[in-house]
Amino acid sequence: MSNHDIGDRVQVPNKSGIYIGEIVEDRQDKYLVKILAVVKHPMQGDLHHPKQVENVIFHERKALAQFEKVNILKGVVTPYVDDVMDYGKSLKIAVENYRNQLEIKDTAYNVEALKALASIEESYYIGKIY
Repeated sequence: MSNHDIGDRVQVPNKSGIYIGEIVEDRQDKYLVKILAVVKHPMQGDLHHPKQVENVIFHERKALAQFEKVNILKGVVTPYVDDVMDYGKSLKIAVENYRNQLEIKDTAYNVEALKALASIEESYYIGKIY
């Protein structure tokens, strides 16, 4: 397990998304990380039954918000040394990348995931210029 310091920029997974953040507190086996940018948008649907639409609750999963703080196990935290993109721009790119990935193949899951993504995308941009 690598050791990081308060203020370090790091890349962290959370559920099925990936984020760039800053360590704000050491909490024994976890770090409290403040989210600065989105690398990969979370998958839509049921995380316990990925890419399934039948007999599952199909969840809409939003990306973590800018400056949201989240506890992350130390073992999955990796250093991040590049420039950090503006949160809004990173979110927009992550959504576009996920949408493009879903549009490649016409499956029941991809259709439902695109609907969910369109719904949450509207909420991302209400009153914001991203």
